[in-house]
Amino acid sequence: MKKTVNKKGIKEWALAHAKGPFSTFWLALFSFAESSFFPIPPDAIMIAILLLKQQAKWIYYATITTVFSVAGGLFGYLIGFLFFEAVGGSIVSFYNLESHLATVASFFSNNAFFTIFLAAFTPIPYKVFTISAGLFKIDIFIFIIASILGRAIRFFAIAYFVKLYGKRIASVLYKYFNVVSIAVVIIIGVIIYLLV
Repeated sequence: MKKTVNKKGIKEWALAHAKGPFSTFWLALFSFAESSFFPIPPDAIMIAILLLKQQAKWIYYATITTVFSVAGGLFGYLIGFLFFEAVGGSIVSFYNLESHLATVASFFSNNAFFTIFLAAFTPIPYKVFTISAGLFKIDIFIFIIASILGRAIRFFAIAYFVKLYGKRIASVLYKYFNVVSIAVVIIIGVIIYLLV
């Protein structure tokens, strides 16, 4: 059975954990976990924290989210590299993505950097690509650089828009970020194609 996460439930969960003195801890923890095994995206709690009159600290919270998300990605890489049979396979199975491993391998062989960047920036399940990168032994430096770029662009863009527009943009991001992020990637791809 395919696992799904209710968007309204994510928003309510994020708002609950964005309150109180441990909000930064929760943001760091779930940013790390989402990159390797956990289904709830860190965007939700980061937006919730920023909406609680923390817009002035948008750079700080975007940095926390990016750093711990990339660290979690490295943990996912380690799972794929050393513990795929024991752990990684179960995570991939949980998301019903076993049949996609061959496709992921093909993407990596064509352009590992752009593949990881896309997974880090878009709603494509980043955790599956972090584990697969370790399994297929993608160059660790390519993995780190692509992950930093993809995650940083994603989280800093979201934080900046929330800082500028607050609740007006937050609801749009919750509902349409997947569409917006894919559109941005298409634009980037077209620009790269035209310049190369």
